[in-house]
Amino acid sequence: MTDEPTKTNVSGPKTSRTFSLTGTDPRIIAGNNEAFLSLIESHFDVRLSARGEDIHVTGPEVKVGQVAALLSDLAAHVAKTGELSERYLFYAMTIVSEDGRGPSEKLEISSSLAGIGTHQIKPKTLGQKEYLESIENFDITVSIGPAGTGKTYLAVAMAVAELKHKLVNRLVFARPAVEAGESLGFLPGDIRAKVDPYLRPIYDALHDMMTADRIRRLIEDRIIEIVPLAFMRGRTLNRAFIILDEAQNATALQMKMFLTRLGNNSKAVVTGDVTQIDLEQKDQSGLVQARKILQGIRGISFVELTERDVVRHKLVARIIRAYEDWENRTRHDTE
Repeated sequence: MTDEPTKTNVSGPKTSRTFSLTGTDPRIIAGNNEAFLSLIESHFDVRLSARGEDIHVTGPEVKVGQVAALLSDLAAHVAKTGELSERYLFYAMTIVSEDGRGPSEKLEISSSLAGIGTHQIKPKTLGQKEYLESIENFDITVSIGPAGTGKTYLAVAMAVAELKHKLVNRLVFARPAVEAGESLGFLPGDIRAKVDPYLRPIYDALHDMMTADRIRRLIEDRIIEIVPLAFMRGRTLNRAFIILDEAQNATALQMKMFLTRLGNNSKAVVTGDVTQIDLEQKDQSGLVQARKILQGIRGISFVELTERDVVRHKLVARIIRAYEDWENRTRHDTE
């Protein structure tokens, strides 16, 4: 992407610049009925107009510079992926506003993640990239963050990739079967049928990365195990990739039990959201305690994801932020 020379608007402290998107389909960046251009205008308080492969920008000099960085990033993203989503646009605008440059360049990772057919799994935020690099480089990674940040999904993708590349011989996925307002006893079936709903997010992630037949065969051969956390006691897992999901609902004793299952040539990932603890005594969460006890131990990495890393509907990040603000106000009023 190239720039034309800067022109100063004589009517006030504004700048006008024209950016060429040669080599990139400008319709992708403009969006349906130029909806993406309207979002950029609103976010940066600038005026945009598209003419062929050129986009003309008028506004405060700093904002025009930020839009220049954004358009450059969007062009690079479209060149790599062939598409532009509203979610990526919002994320890129946020990063450019804060850092002055877009995230596209920094999102490249060395790992090859699992996926079915042409579906490729890649980090969508810088926080997710840090998370994947941590899993790659540390024996134990603890990821803490709100819903929708890809904690479970990306951990499963890394696990499947390591199995595919024969770095491990089996995958073990565990979750605490803690009731969140409902009672396990009222669910039909045996114990497996009762806990399966709690393990469903792991099954869902696997189905994005393998065919149903392959998943079934690997489970039958016990190469993949999906179990309640309580079933992990007394085991030592060698050459395995182990994930503890929803770890905020593990007790301190359960967390210690899980972490000490790690055998030779194994890797563990612990994921959880400390704002969604379903234990009766929230201060007894093993995840909360682990963050205090294990910080600084060599070989263990803690990755904190935030609402900026939410990859669901854009409203999810706003909802998370609203709840955090409300909780902070409530806490302040009671102190």
